[in-house]
Amino acid sequence: MDITRIDDRVHLVTGTNVNWALVTDGDAVTLVDAGYPNDAKALFASLDAIGRRLEDVRAIALTHAHLDHMGGIPAFRERHDVPVLTGEEEARHARREYLEQITPAQMLQQCTRGAGRRWVRQTLRAVLPKASMKLTDVTAVPADVALDIPGGLVPVATPGHTSGHTAWLMPASGVVFTGDALVSAHPLSRLGTRPQLLPAVFNEDEAAMKRSIEALVGLAADTVVPGHGPHLRGSLPDLVAQAVGSAP
Repeated sequence: MDITRIDDRVHLVTGTNVNWALVTDGDAVTLVDAGYPNDAKALFASLDAIGRRLEDVRAIALTHAHLDHMGGIPAFRERHDVPVLTGEEEARHARREYLEQITPAQMLQQCTRGAGRRWVRQTLRAVLPKASMKLTDVTAVPADVALDIPGGLVPVATPGHTSGHTAWLMPASGVVFTGDALVSAHPLSRLGTRPQLLPAVFNEDEAAMKRSIEALVGLAADTVVPGHGPHLRGSLPDLVAQAVGSAP
């Protein structure tokens, strides 16, 4: 587990090849995503590392319902039950009314490269035996309306990676939590560390994904906290242009 202080209210935490974020407002906390199922201990430890307790968390803002982003939520809720908030369509995905996720066959196809084999091993260790998961209690929230949660986060619809993918804007800090709509690195990426889309095998609709991140340019933010890779600072239009330009 690695923790990066973005500013006095936001910390980026890296678990097993995935990030979550801690947004503080006094003693209260909003958790943005929650890592893999077996990242749960690191999730708890990240709160302790910034001087907060599980009981300080008021809400979990979920970008999307892939196992590497929602996996720690059941273990967290066993110890401290809090609302899980996401966009209306992604709430359906979290409840597993349908499933959009890389398949076992697609994972095996990644084993032709050393980087792919390492990623598969790391992923299996982070997931098993909880490869199947759903969240039965998820609160759907409307896009573009600030929520009364620590950080005053605003959900931003960014479909493409999943049909209901939701980014989260923190206007007070100029930070946007982009989940997997816009990332800066991934073990399967050949692009190194730079603004980018995830490799195509992970994405449901890349055309929609590009439209979504191009719509981000109007947000009042100069810091991107992604679901994978280090944070990015700079002009949001420039960061988005780099990501779209790097896509096939």
